[in-house]
Amino acid sequence: MMASTGSATELAVTTTPIPGMLVLTLPMPGDNRGWFKENWQREKMLKLGLPDFGPVQNNMSFNTAKGATRGLHAEPWDKYVSLATGRIMGAWVDLREGDSFGAKLSIEMGPETAVFVPRGVANGYQALEDGTAYTYLVNDHWSPEARSQYTYLNLADETAAIAWPIPLDQAEISDADKKHPRLADVTPMKPARTVVIGAKGQLGQSLMELLSEASGLTREELDVTDREAVQAFNWNGVGTIINAAAYTAVDVAETDEGRKDCWAANVHAVQNLVEVARERRIRLVHVSSDYVFDGTEQEHDEDEAFSPLGVYGQTKAAGDALVATLPRHYVVRTSWVIGGGKNFVGIMADLANKGVKPTVVADQYGRLTFTQDLAAGIVHLLQTDAEPGTYNLTNTGEVQSWADIAKQVFVRCGKSADDVTPVSTQEYAAGKKISPRPTHSGLKLDKIIAAGFTPAPASQRLDELLG
Repeated sequence: MMASTGSATELAVTTTPIPGMLVLTLPMPGDNRGWFKENWQREKMLKLGLPDFGPVQNNMSFNTAKGATRGLHAEPWDKYVSLATGRIMGAWVDLREGDSFGAKLSIEMGPETAVFVPRGVANGYQALEDGTAYTYLVNDHWSPEARSQYTYLNLADETAAIAWPIPLDQAEISDADKKHPRLADVTPMKPARTVVIGAKGQLGQSLMELLSEASGLTREELDVTDREAVQAFNWNGVGTIINAAAYTAVDVAETDEGRKDCWAANVHAVQNLVEVARERRIRLVHVSSDYVFDGTEQEHDEDEAFSPLGVYGQTKAAGDALVATLPRHYVVRTSWVIGGGKNFVGIMADLANKGVKPTVVADQYGRLTFTQDLAAGIVHLLQTDAEPGTYNLTNTGEVQSWADIAKQVFVRCGKSADDVTPVSTQEYAAGKKISPRPTHSGLKLDKIIAAGFTPAPASQRLDELLG
Protein backbone atom coordinates (compact mmCIF):
# COMPACT_ATOMS: atom_id res chain seq x y z
CA MET A 1 0.00 0.00 0.00
CA MET A 2 1.33 3.46 -0.92
CA ALA A 3 -0.20 6.60 0.53
CA SER A 4 0.62 10.29 0.51
CA THR A 5 -0.14 13.02 2.98
CA GLY A 6 -0.99 16.70 2.68
CA SER A 7 -1.69 19.74 4.80
CA ALA A 8 -4.47 19.55 7.40
CA THR A 9 -6.29 21.92 9.70
CA GLU A 10 -7.27 19.28 12.29
CA LEU A 11 -5.44 16.44 13.98
CA ALA A 12 -6.50 13.06 12.56
CA VAL A 13 -5.64 9.46 13.40
CA THR A 14 -6.31 6.70 10.85
CA THR A 15 -5.92 2.94 10.91
CA THR A 16 -3.81 0.92 8.46
CA PRO A 17 -3.64 -2.62 7.02
CA ILE A 18 -1.19 -3.47 9.84
CA PRO A 19 -3.19 -4.14 13.03
CA GLY A 20 -2.44 -1.55 15.70
CA MET A 21 -0.40 0.69 13.43
CA LEU A 22 -1.75 4.22 13.07
CA VAL A 23 -1.04 7.20 10.83
CA LEU A 24 -1.45 10.68 12.30
CA THR A 25 -1.98 13.85 10.28
CA LEU A 26 -0.63 16.83 12.21
CA PRO A 27 -1.84 20.41 11.66
CA MET A 28 1.05 22.80 10.92
CA PRO A 29 -0.10 26.43 11.09
CA GLY A 30 2.57 28.84 9.88
CA ASP A 31 3.44 32.24 8.47
CA ASN A 32 6.44 33.96 6.89
CA ARG A 33 8.55 32.95 9.87
CA GLY A 34 7.90 29.22 9.47
CA TRP A 35 5.52 26.72 11.05
CA PHE A 36 4.45 25.22 14.37
CA LYS A 37 3.01 21.80 15.23
CA GLU A 38 1.98 19.84 18.29
CA ASN A 39 4.16 16.85 17.52
CA TRP A 40 3.01 14.87 20.56
CA GLN A 41 -0.18 15.78 22.41
CA ARG A 42 -1.22 12.94 24.65
CA GLU A 43 -4.72 14.07 25.59
CA LYS A 44 -5.87 14.90 22.06
CA MET A 45 -4.27 11.84 20.49
CA LEU A 46 -5.69 9.40 23.03
CA LYS A 47 -9.18 10.72 22.31
CA LEU A 48 -8.65 9.88 18.64
CA GLY A 49 -7.54 6.31 19.33
CA LEU A 50 -3.79 6.39 19.95
CA PRO A 51 -2.84 3.90 22.72
CA ASP A 52 -1.56 5.37 25.97
CA PHE A 53 1.79 3.73 25.31
CA GLY A 54 3.80 5.62 27.94
CA PRO A 55 7.01 6.79 26.20
CA VAL A 56 10.16 6.84 28.34
CA GLN A 57 12.84 7.80 25.81
CA ASN A 58 13.05 10.35 22.96
CA ASN A 59 15.58 9.71 20.19
CA MET A 60 16.58 11.69 17.10
CA SER A 61 18.27 10.57 13.90
CA PHE A 62 19.77 12.80 11.19
CA ASN A 63 20.47 11.92 7.57
CA THR A 64 22.93 14.25 5.88
CA ALA A 65 22.17 13.25 2.30
CA LYS A 66 19.22 12.18 0.21
CA GLY A 67 19.15 8.41 -0.31
CA ALA A 68 20.20 7.33 3.17
CA THR A 69 18.19 4.17 3.83
CA ARG A 70 17.88 1.98 6.91
CA GLY A 71 15.81 -1.01 8.02
CA LEU A 72 13.87 -3.10 8.24
CA HIS A 73 14.07 -3.42 12.03
CA ALA A 74 11.28 -4.80 14.25
CA GLU A 75 11.88 -3.62 17.79
CA PRO A 76 10.61 -4.94 21.15
CA TRP A 77 8.72 -1.73 22.05
CA ASP A 78 6.09 0.62 20.68
CA LYS A 79 7.34 3.61 18.71
CA TYR A 80 5.94 7.01 17.71
CA VAL A 81 7.84 8.44 14.72
CA SER A 82 7.71 11.88 13.12
CA LEU A 83 9.98 14.28 11.23
CA ALA A 84 11.42 17.62 12.29
CA THR A 85 12.60 18.49 8.78
CA GLY A 86 12.93 16.88 5.36
CA ARG A 87 10.93 14.09 3.74
CA ILE A 88 11.16 10.31 3.74
CA MET A 89 9.54 7.23 2.35
CA GLY A 90 8.63 5.07 5.31
CA ALA A 91 7.91 1.34 4.99
CA TRP A 92 6.65 -1.10 7.62
CA VAL A 93 6.18 -4.86 7.55
CA ASP A 94 4.44 -6.81 10.32
CA LEU A 95 6.89 -9.41 11.68
CA ARG A 96 4.77 -10.43 14.65
CA GLU A 97 3.67 -14.00 15.11
CA GLY A 98 0.08 -14.36 13.91
CA ASP A 99 -2.28 -13.91 10.99
CA SER A 100 -1.02 -10.42 10.11
CA PHE A 101 2.58 -11.57 9.58
CA GLY A 102 3.85 -9.98 6.35
CA ALA A 103 1.24 -7.19 6.18
CA LYS A 104 2.87 -4.02 4.87
CA LEU A 105 2.44 -0.27 4.51
CA SER A 106 4.39 2.47 2.67
CA ILE A 107 3.92 6.21 3.19
CA GLU A 108 5.73 9.31 2.04
CA MET A 109 6.15 11.49 5.12
CA GLY A 110 7.10 15.03 5.99
CA PRO A 111 6.77 16.97 9.23
CA GLU A 112 2.98 16.96 8.77
CA THR A 113 2.76 13.17 9.33
CA ALA A 114 3.53 10.85 12.24
CA VAL A 115 3.10 7.11 12.72
CA PHE A 116 2.51 4.87 15.71
CA VAL A 117 4.36 1.58 15.20
CA PRO A 118 3.47 -1.34 17.53
CA ARG A 119 6.05 -3.68 18.98
CA GLY A 120 7.19 -6.23 16.40
CA VAL A 121 6.40 -4.21 13.27
CA ALA A 122 9.58 -3.64 11.23
CA ASN A 123 10.54 -0.06 10.33
CA GLY A 124 12.36 1.08 7.19
CA TYR A 125 13.11 4.67 6.11
CA GLN A 126 14.61 6.33 3.04
CA ALA A 127 15.56 10.02 3.09
CA LEU A 128 14.15 11.88 0.09
CA GLU A 129 15.80 15.21 0.91
CA ASP A 130 19.17 16.29 2.25
CA GLY A 131 19.19 17.19 5.94
CA THR A 132 16.31 14.96 7.05
CA ALA A 133 15.80 14.70 10.83
CA TYR A 134 13.62 12.07 12.53
CA THR A 135 12.36 12.13 16.10
CA TYR A 136 10.79 9.17 17.83
CA LEU A 137 9.39 8.21 21.21
CA VAL A 138 9.70 4.66 22.58
CA ASN A 139 8.18 3.08 25.68
CA ASP A 140 11.23 1.15 26.85
CA HIS A 141 14.86 2.07 27.37
CA TRP A 142 17.36 0.94 24.77
CA SER A 143 19.99 -1.52 25.96
CA PRO A 144 22.32 -4.07 24.33
CA GLU A 145 20.10 -6.82 25.75
CA ALA A 146 17.01 -5.21 24.21
CA ARG A 147 18.85 -5.04 20.87
CA SER A 148 19.21 -8.82 20.97
CA GLN A 149 15.39 -9.08 20.82
CA TYR A 150 15.12 -7.29 17.45
CA THR A 151 13.76 -9.09 14.37
CA TYR A 152 14.94 -8.03 10.90
CA LEU A 153 13.81 -8.11 7.26
CA ASN A 154 15.87 -7.31 4.17
CA LEU A 155 15.10 -3.98 2.50
CA ALA A 156 15.03 -5.75 -0.87
CA ASP A 157 12.70 -8.59 0.15
CA GLU A 158 10.78 -9.70 -2.92
CA THR A 159 7.65 -10.68 -1.00
CA ALA A 160 7.21 -7.31 0.67
CA ALA A 161 8.26 -5.72 -2.65
CA ILE A 162 8.65 -2.21 -1.23
CA ALA A 163 8.79 0.39 -4.01
CA TRP A 164 11.70 2.50 -2.74
CA PRO A 165 11.73 5.85 -4.65
CA ILE A 166 15.52 5.71 -4.85
CA PRO A 167 16.66 2.25 -6.07
CA LEU A 168 18.52 0.40 -3.37
CA ASP A 169 21.63 0.00 -5.54
CA GLN A 170 21.84 3.81 -5.56
CA ALA A 171 21.01 4.28 -1.87
CA GLU A 172 23.30 4.56 1.14
CA ILE A 173 22.75 1.38 3.20
CA SER A 174 24.77 -0.10 6.04
CA ASP A 175 26.48 -3.44 5.55
CA ALA A 176 24.42 -4.88 8.42
CA ASP A 177 21.12 -3.91 6.78
CA LYS A 178 22.19 -5.50 3.50
CA LYS A 179 22.56 -8.87 5.25
CA HIS A 180 19.10 -9.13 6.82
CA PRO A 181 17.01 -12.22 5.88
CA ARG A 182 14.17 -12.51 3.39
CA LEU A 183 10.64 -12.88 4.74
CA ALA A 184 10.61 -16.65 4.26
CA ASP A 185 13.57 -16.94 6.61
CA VAL A 186 12.34 -14.54 9.30
CA THR A 187 11.48 -15.98 12.71
CA PRO A 188 8.33 -14.06 13.75
CA MET A 189 8.53 -11.99 16.92
CA LYS A 190 6.52 -13.65 19.65
CA PRO A 191 4.08 -11.63 21.75
CA ALA A 192 5.39 -10.01 24.91
CA ARG A 193 5.77 -12.67 27.59
CA THR A 194 3.32 -13.32 30.39
CA VAL A 195 4.75 -14.14 33.81
CA VAL A 196 2.59 -16.01 36.34
CA ILE A 197 3.59 -15.44 39.97
CA GLY A 198 2.60 -18.42 42.14
CA ALA A 199 2.57 -20.86 39.22
CA LYS A 200 2.38 -23.95 41.43
CA GLY A 201 -0.67 -22.82 43.41
CA GLN A 202 -4.26 -23.81 42.66
CA LEU A 203 -4.95 -20.89 40.34
CA GLY A 204 -1.39 -20.79 39.01
CA GLN A 205 -1.64 -24.35 37.73
CA SER A 206 -4.90 -23.60 35.91
CA LEU A 207 -3.38 -20.48 34.37
CA MET A 208 -0.32 -22.34 33.15
CA GLU A 209 -2.56 -24.93 31.46
CA LEU A 210 -4.19 -22.15 29.42
CA LEU A 211 -1.09 -20.01 28.88
CA SER A 212 1.30 -22.59 27.48
CA GLU A 213 3.99 -20.05 26.61
CA ALA A 214 3.85 -18.13 29.87
CA SER A 215 6.73 -18.17 32.32
CA GLY A 216 5.66 -19.59 35.66
CA LEU A 217 7.51 -18.57 38.81
CA THR A 218 7.49 -20.13 42.27
CA ARG A 219 8.62 -18.38 45.44
CA GLU A 220 11.94 -20.24 45.21
CA GLU A 221 12.51 -18.73 41.76
CA LEU A 222 11.41 -15.21 42.71
CA ASP A 223 10.50 -14.06 46.21
CA VAL A 224 8.20 -11.15 45.39
CA THR A 225 8.34 -9.95 49.00
CA ASP A 226 12.01 -9.09 48.36
CA ARG A 227 12.11 -5.71 46.61
CA GLU A 228 15.73 -6.06 45.52
CA ALA A 229 15.04 -9.47 43.98
CA VAL A 230 12.02 -8.12 42.11
CA GLN A 231 14.00 -5.14 40.81
CA ALA A 232 16.89 -7.36 39.72
CA PHE A 233 14.69 -9.87 37.87
CA ASN A 234 14.91 -9.80 34.07
CA TRP A 235 11.61 -8.21 33.01
CA ASN A 236 12.72 -7.55 29.42
CA GLY A 237 10.09 -8.71 26.97
CA VAL A 238 7.42 -9.11 29.67
CA GLY A 239 4.06 -7.59 28.76
CA THR A 240 1.85 -9.00 31.52
CA ILE A 241 2.33 -10.13 35.12
CA ILE A 242 -0.40 -12.26 36.70
CA ASN A 243 -0.12 -12.28 40.47
CA ALA A 244 -1.70 -15.58 41.50
CA ALA A 245 0.24 -15.75 44.77
CA ALA A 246 -1.22 -14.73 48.10
CA TYR A 247 -1.23 -15.49 51.82
CA THR A 248 -4.62 -17.13 52.40
CA ALA A 249 -4.40 -18.61 55.93
CA VAL A 250 -7.09 -16.25 57.18
CA ASP A 251 -7.14 -17.58 60.75
CA VAL A 252 -3.36 -17.71 61.18
CA ALA A 253 -3.25 -14.12 59.92
CA GLU A 254 -4.81 -13.06 63.22
CA THR A 255 -1.71 -14.19 65.13
CA ASP A 256 1.35 -11.98 65.68
CA GLU A 257 3.57 -13.92 63.29
CA GLY A 258 0.81 -14.57 60.79
CA ARG A 259 -0.04 -10.87 60.61
CA LYS A 260 3.50 -10.04 59.50
CA ASP A 261 3.59 -12.80 56.92
CA CYS A 262 0.17 -11.83 55.60
CA TRP A 263 1.19 -8.19 55.12
CA ALA A 264 4.45 -9.21 53.49
CA ALA A 265 2.77 -11.45 50.89
CA ASN A 266 -0.42 -9.50 50.25
CA VAL A 267 0.82 -5.92 50.46
CA HIS A 268 4.60 -5.52 50.33
CA ALA A 269 4.93 -8.06 47.51
CA VAL A 270 2.14 -6.36 45.58
CA GLN A 271 3.82 -3.00 46.09
CA ASN A 272 7.02 -4.43 44.59
CA LEU A 273 5.16 -5.72 41.54
CA VAL A 274 3.29 -2.44 41.10
CA GLU A 275 6.57 -0.56 41.15
CA VAL A 276 8.05 -2.74 38.39
CA ALA A 277 4.84 -2.64 36.36
CA ARG A 278 4.77 1.15 36.52
CA GLU A 279 8.44 1.54 35.56
CA ARG A 280 8.21 -0.85 32.62
CA ARG A 281 4.65 -0.28 31.44
CA ILE A 282 3.73 -3.90 32.21
CA ARG A 283 0.09 -4.87 32.54
CA LEU A 284 -0.61 -6.31 36.02
CA VAL A 285 -3.37 -8.78 36.88
CA HIS A 286 -4.05 -9.18 40.59
CA VAL A 287 -6.45 -11.64 42.23
CA SER A 288 -8.59 -10.19 45.00
CA SER A 289 -11.09 -11.55 47.50
CA ASP A 290 -14.60 -11.13 48.88
CA TYR A 291 -12.90 -10.55 52.26
CA VAL A 292 -12.34 -6.90 51.34
CA PHE A 293 -16.02 -6.44 52.32
CA ASP A 294 -17.76 -6.86 55.68
CA GLY A 295 -20.55 -8.89 54.08
CA THR A 296 -23.46 -6.73 55.13
CA GLU A 297 -24.61 -6.27 51.51
CA GLN A 298 -26.42 -9.28 50.02
CA GLU A 299 -24.22 -9.12 46.90
CA HIS A 300 -21.22 -6.94 46.17
CA ASP A 301 -20.45 -5.03 42.99
CA GLU A 302 -17.05 -3.77 41.88
CA ASP A 303 -17.63 -0.22 43.14
CA GLU A 304 -18.50 -1.05 46.74
CA ALA A 305 -16.19 0.64 49.25
CA PHE A 306 -13.75 -1.54 51.19
CA SER A 307 -14.85 -2.62 54.69
CA PRO A 308 -12.65 -5.59 55.69
CA LEU A 309 -13.22 -7.31 59.02
CA GLY A 310 -9.93 -9.12 59.63
CA VAL A 311 -6.22 -8.95 58.88
CA TYR A 312 -6.46 -11.01 55.69
CA GLY A 313 -9.22 -8.78 54.31
CA GLN A 314 -7.31 -5.65 55.28
CA THR A 315 -4.22 -6.79 53.39
CA LYS A 316 -6.21 -7.74 50.31
CA ALA A 317 -7.91 -4.33 50.29
CA ALA A 318 -4.53 -2.61 50.60
CA GLY A 319 -3.16 -4.68 47.70
CA ASP A 320 -6.17 -3.83 45.54
CA ALA A 321 -5.69 -0.11 46.20
CA LEU A 322 -2.04 -0.33 45.15
CA VAL A 323 -2.80 -2.15 41.90
CA ALA A 324 -5.59 0.30 41.03
CA THR A 325 -3.01 3.11 40.77
CA LEU A 326 -1.66 1.54 37.56
CA PRO A 327 -3.12 2.61 34.22
CA ARG A 328 -2.94 -0.97 32.87
CA HIS A 329 -4.35 -3.33 35.47
CA TYR A 330 -7.03 -5.89 36.23
CA VAL A 331 -8.13 -6.62 39.78
CA VAL A 332 -10.06 -9.90 39.56
CA ARG A 333 -12.15 -10.33 42.70
CA THR A 334 -13.29 -13.83 43.55
CA SER A 335 -14.51 -16.03 46.42
CA TRP A 336 -14.58 -19.60 47.72
CA VAL A 337 -11.93 -20.91 45.35
CA ILE A 338 -11.84 -24.62 44.41
CA GLY A 339 -8.86 -26.06 42.54
CA GLY A 340 -6.19 -28.71 42.72
CA GLY A 341 -4.93 -29.53 46.19
CA LYS A 342 -6.74 -29.12 49.50
CA ASN A 343 -10.12 -27.38 49.20
CA PHE A 344 -13.60 -27.43 50.71
CA VAL A 345 -15.22 -29.69 48.11
CA GLY A 346 -12.40 -32.22 48.33
CA ILE A 347 -12.54 -32.26 52.12
CA MET A 348 -16.32 -32.80 52.14
CA ALA A 349 -16.06 -35.57 49.54
CA ASP A 350 -13.36 -37.27 51.60
CA LEU A 351 -15.51 -37.08 54.74
CA ALA A 352 -18.51 -38.48 52.86
CA ASN A 353 -16.49 -41.40 51.54
CA LYS A 354 -15.19 -42.15 55.04
CA GLY A 355 -18.65 -42.07 56.55
CA VAL A 356 -17.96 -38.97 58.67
CA LYS A 357 -20.95 -36.72 59.37
CA PRO A 358 -19.66 -33.14 59.68
CA THR A 359 -21.10 -29.94 61.06
CA VAL A 360 -20.86 -27.12 58.53
CA VAL A 361 -21.52 -23.38 58.77
CA ALA A 362 -24.94 -22.43 57.43
CA ASP A 363 -24.97 -18.63 57.86
CA GLN A 364 -22.22 -17.61 55.43
CA TYR A 365 -23.36 -17.23 51.84
CA GLY A 366 -21.56 -17.08 48.52
CA ARG A 367 -20.67 -18.88 45.27
CA LEU A 368 -17.91 -21.33 44.55
CA THR A 369 -15.18 -20.39 42.08
CA PHE A 370 -13.45 -23.20 40.22
CA THR A 371 -9.94 -22.28 39.18
CA GLN A 372 -10.47 -23.43 35.60
CA ASP A 373 -13.16 -20.74 35.20
CA LEU A 374 -11.21 -18.14 37.14
CA ALA A 375 -8.19 -18.73 34.91
CA ALA A 376 -10.30 -18.72 31.75
CA GLY A 377 -11.88 -15.40 32.76
CA ILE A 378 -8.48 -13.82 33.34
CA VAL A 379 -7.22 -15.06 29.97
CA HIS A 380 -10.38 -13.66 28.35
CA LEU A 381 -9.72 -10.20 29.79
CA LEU A 382 -6.15 -10.32 28.49
CA GLN A 383 -6.97 -11.63 25.03
CA THR A 384 -9.82 -9.17 24.46
CA ASP A 385 -7.84 -6.28 25.97
CA ALA A 386 -10.85 -5.40 28.11
CA GLU A 387 -11.09 -2.05 29.83
CA PRO A 388 -8.73 -1.84 32.82
CA GLY A 389 -10.31 -2.04 36.25
CA THR A 390 -11.87 -4.41 38.75
CA TYR A 391 -13.95 -7.45 37.69
CA ASN A 392 -15.87 -9.83 39.94
CA LEU A 393 -15.40 -13.43 38.81
CA THR A 394 -16.98 -16.50 40.39
CA ASN A 395 -19.00 -19.36 38.98
CA THR A 396 -22.64 -18.64 38.25
CA GLY A 397 -25.70 -20.07 40.00
CA GLU A 398 -27.54 -19.54 43.25
CA VAL A 399 -25.91 -17.95 46.26
CA GLN A 400 -25.64 -20.74 48.83
CA SER A 401 -24.29 -21.43 52.29
CA TRP A 402 -21.31 -23.67 52.99
CA ALA A 403 -23.74 -26.19 54.49
CA ASP A 404 -25.84 -26.17 51.29
CA ILE A 405 -22.74 -26.94 49.23
CA ALA A 406 -21.60 -29.66 51.65
CA LYS A 407 -25.01 -31.36 51.34
CA GLN A 408 -24.71 -31.29 47.53
CA VAL A 409 -21.26 -32.88 47.74
CA PHE A 410 -22.56 -35.63 50.02
CA VAL A 411 -25.46 -36.40 47.67
CA ARG A 412 -23.10 -36.57 44.68
CA CYS A 413 -20.98 -39.00 46.70
CA GLY A 414 -23.97 -41.26 47.23
CA LYS A 415 -24.66 -40.19 50.81
CA SER A 416 -27.60 -38.45 52.46
CA ALA A 417 -27.78 -34.66 52.69
CA ASP A 418 -28.92 -35.22 56.28
CA ASP A 419 -25.40 -36.43 57.11
CA VAL A 420 -24.41 -32.73 57.11
CA THR A 421 -25.48 -30.83 60.23
CA PRO A 422 -25.87 -27.05 59.73
CA VAL A 423 -24.45 -24.82 62.48
CA SER A 424 -24.04 -21.10 62.99
CA THR A 425 -20.68 -19.36 62.64
CA GLN A 426 -20.81 -18.61 66.36
CA GLU A 427 -21.29 -22.29 67.18
CA TYR A 428 -18.50 -23.33 64.80
CA ALA A 429 -16.09 -20.77 66.26
CA ALA A 430 -16.69 -21.68 69.90
CA GLY A 431 -13.34 -22.25 71.62
CA LYS A 432 -11.35 -21.36 68.49
CA LYS A 433 -9.39 -18.29 67.44
CA ILE A 434 -10.57 -17.52 63.93
CA SER A 435 -10.75 -14.53 61.67
CA PRO A 436 -14.10 -12.78 61.28
CA ARG A 437 -15.82 -13.79 58.03
CA PRO A 438 -18.17 -11.75 55.85
CA THR A 439 -21.71 -13.10 56.13
CA HIS A 440 -22.49 -12.43 52.48
CA SER A 441 -19.74 -13.16 49.94
CA GLY A 442 -21.84 -13.22 46.77
CA LEU A 443 -20.32 -11.10 43.99
CA LYS A 444 -22.35 -9.53 41.18
CA LEU A 445 -21.15 -10.81 37.82
CA ASP A 446 -22.77 -8.30 35.44
CA LYS A 447 -19.47 -6.63 34.50
CA ILE A 448 -17.51 -9.74 33.55
CA ILE A 449 -20.51 -11.07 31.58
CA ALA A 450 -20.82 -7.72 29.76
CA ALA A 451 -17.12 -8.08 28.90
CA GLY A 452 -17.96 -11.29 27.03
CA PHE A 453 -17.20 -14.00 29.60
CA THR A 454 -19.92 -16.01 31.32
CA PRO A 455 -18.56 -18.52 33.87
CA ALA A 456 -20.03 -22.01 34.03
CA PRO A 457 -22.60 -22.80 36.75
CA ALA A 458 -21.02 -24.05 39.96
CA SER A 459 -23.36 -27.07 39.93
CA GLN A 460 -21.97 -28.14 36.55
CA ARG A 461 -18.41 -27.98 37.86
CA LEU A 462 -19.41 -30.00 40.96
CA ASP A 463 -20.88 -32.70 38.71
CA GLU A 464 -17.70 -32.79 36.63
CA LEU A 465 -15.45 -32.95 39.68
CA LEU A 466 -17.40 -35.59 41.57
CA GLY A 467 -18.91 -37.37 38.53
